[in-house]
Amino acid sequence: MLRSHTCGELRSDDIGQSVTLGGWVQNYRDHRGLVFIDLRDRYGITQIVFNLSHDEQMQEVARALRSEDVIQVEGEVISRSENVNPKLATGEIEIKSTGLVVFSKSKTPPFEPTTAELPNEELRLKYRFLDLRREELQKNLVLRHQMTKATRDYFDQNDFLEIETPMLGRSTPEGARDYLVPSRVHPGSFYALPQSPQIYKQILMIAGYDRYVQMARCFRDEDLRADRQPEFTQVDVEMAFVERDDILEIIDGLMAHLVKEIRGEELPLPLPRFTHADVMERYGTDKPDLRFGMELVDIGEIAGACGFGVFKNTIESGGRVRGLNARGAAETYSRKMIDELTDYVGEHGAKGLAFFRVADGSLDSPVAKFLEDEHHQAIIESLSAEPGDLLFFVADSDSVTSSALSALRSRLGLELELYDPRELKIAWVVDFPLLGWNETEQRWDAEHHPFCFPVEEDLESLTSDPGAVRAQSYDLICNGYEAGSGSIRIHDPVVQQQVFDLLGINSEEAEMRFGFLLEALRYGAPPHGGIALGLDRWVMMFAGHDNIRDVIAFPKTQRAADLLSGAPSPVDDRQLRELSIQTDLPDPTASS
Repeated sequence: MLRSHTCGELRSDDIGQSVTLGGWVQNYRDHRGLVFIDLRDRYGITQIVFNLSHDEQMQEVARALRSEDVIQVEGEVISRSENVNPKLATGEIEIKSTGLVVFSKSKTPPFEPTTAELPNEELRLKYRFLDLRREELQKNLVLRHQMTKATRDYFDQNDFLEIETPMLGRSTPEGARDYLVPSRVHPGSFYALPQSPQIYKQILMIAGYDRYVQMARCFRDEDLRADRQPEFTQVDVEMAFVERDDILEIIDGLMAHLVKEIRGEELPLPLPRFTHADVMERYGTDKPDLRFGMELVDIGEIAGACGFGVFKNTIESGGRVRGLNARGAAETYSRKMIDELTDYVGEHGAKGLAFFRVADGSLDSPVAKFLEDEHHQAIIESLSAEPGDLLFFVADSDSVTSSALSALRSRLGLELELYDPRELKIAWVVDFPLLGWNETEQRWDAEHHPFCFPVEEDLESLTSDPGAVRAQSYDLICNGYEAGSGSIRIHDPVVQQQVFDLLGINSEEAEMRFGFLLEALRYGAPPHGGIALGLDRWVMMFAGHDNIRDVIAFPKTQRAADLLSGAPSPVDDRQLRELSIQTDLPDPTASS
């Protein structure tokens, strides 16, 4: 070994030992014949002292050291006496060097990994090998390892088998676009990288492997956000001979296990459960942040009777008027800031944002003059408002009021610091609609995916009232994110085709797209269900971040580019010919 210890493990008990360390130079200081450096590796930092008067050759080499040089140091562990550094775990000792080897000199880095002022993310992703030297990212990747191990341990203790499913499969596009892989030996045909192992894990249940888990790599060619990547990892779970509550109970246990192992805290079980209809009404979203209140309130009855035309007309046309109470925020938000919030809800479909500052028994705003005193009082009572509160309202369709106010709620929660960023508030949302009506294309779409089993008591409504049918589906939510999604699957081929028919997938198309699953269902399929948990998102939330790129070693940008390697990149014509592929790219010089 080229080192006897890491840079984070030596303590006062080691004084007098001869040791060998290796790492990166973090800081260099020259003090009258003594050179001090901070030597860093992923385990910590140790101070090294060189007495240059004892060795002319070492003097020359030590004085040439600079930031990010990689070196080996031999020496004796000595006490720092009164110069203890309480900020370092190794702060009671230092190494008196007797030998120095420079393994590698570093160019002047475009940024220092230890700087407090980080450069833009694009530069950091281009030089990811430097960015990954940052203590914060190192902690995040250690956390990822710990969470992955704890997850594997939990499922192993509960008799799950970790089974790998294919990375090269059949394209069955649902939702996001597939990443396609051309076949050389089957010209004109393509594999698809898995969006999820959904069909394969169902087949495993049919094959008798009743408890499956996989740390599954998945790929989706979709527009990206801070909490999404084109390739990601999910904790993929499937169980046979179970009902919905069995799966929820297993995942409850996983969450409690992770919180205990990683944070040393107890998580009360069972996790709270909300229906989809309940959270949509109370929060306007199926993934509400439950770390704070500020629930939405319907004032339709008041709005329909008041003199404010926007409110009254909206109710008369079948719309809704809903609002929320930003407690104590009346003086926090100026009119200019409220105008900015108005623009913000406009991005979510709202045509406007009405507001009222609450005074003693009355409301103050440009709109207030259109309301009678009784309406002032009724609104105050409906939102349990007190003097100093700031009330916001959106008048529009149900979907727009939900979208706009849920977005506004999230923004206010952040700006008003209504929650601890590191708190984890985990809950279930159950009883999603099976189908959603696609107004643009005038057809039904699957709310989750086409394999969700309807709630038993709703089966009869599949033909008579499809929009009223609930699915045995469920999402695990945390801090405003969907952090897991699953369902009980359809194991009856007849029911499966009924759902396909509603989705506009006739039996012939179903066989073409999903024939291997449908065939498996005809050979004895047990009731089964499962869930997929986004590992990247969970690590992000446990780390207290809001961007999954901070917990992935080599992430892509929001344009799905790897700035470090330059992927995606063109390939040479020979490779394309072998794959029977011709490209037809637009001329970049052509005028629009």
